[in-house]
Amino acid sequence: MVQKYKSPVWVYKYPFELVMAAYERRFPSCELIPVFVGSDILREEISPDQSIHIVERRCKINVDAPYILKKLAGVDYVYFIQINTLNKLERKLTIKANNESFANRITINEYCTYSTHPDNPDWTCFEQSACLEVKSFFGFETTVEKLAAKQYAQSISKGREIIEYYIQKLKNEGITHVPRFKLPDNTPTSTSTTTTTTTITNTTNNSTSNKPTNDTRTISSPLNNSNYLIE
Repeated sequence: MVQKYKSPVWVYKYPFELVMAAYERRFPSCELIPVFVGSDILREEISPDQSIHIVERRCKINVDAPYILKKLAGVDYVYFIQINTLNKLERKLTIKANNESFANRITINEYCTYSTHPDNPDWTCFEQSACLEVKSFFGFETTVEKLAAKQYAQSISKGREIIEYYIQKLKNEGITHVPRFKLPDNTPTSTSTTTTTTTITNTTNNSTSNKPTNDTRTISSPLNNSNYLIE
């Protein structure tokens, strides 16, 4: 049986670029998500005009599952593949994730987007949906479905909290504005990308942004209104 989940559109009252700076603080691991053990970059591509940035990660998750399920599965962790596509010109981030572990027994697909609010360019909308199909799991199919529903609900709530947490950290560091991306003069827009990075294995420490020395620091870097939840 296929289970589908969709959360209401969430609105952050912050510009897209600042939300993206906060979002990047989640990697390679996040102190606010104990089950998110870490992540490795498998592929990173940047278009010639720098407007499109694609990052593929392998994420390691310590699922909050009953001991018997972990025992039967024979694993302590599960792995997901996440592909992020950032379009700086359109001011939109698309996130696609699917399970790598137990793919022959369970199919989990998640789709999220961050985009500018259609009525206020200084606000950012977040949408999240997921699809789950449990084909077979040692006779615990119903338990797995309930567990997935619980995890999804928790991820929605935690995701909002994390963005707000890292935005506040940026503010504490003096970063309150991130300039919008602009194409260099006489640079044609291109959707092709060039691979620039392969696997990175450090999964323990978050990278830190470059911090200019001036007092106020900056860093470079069809919605239904009735469904909006505004932070």
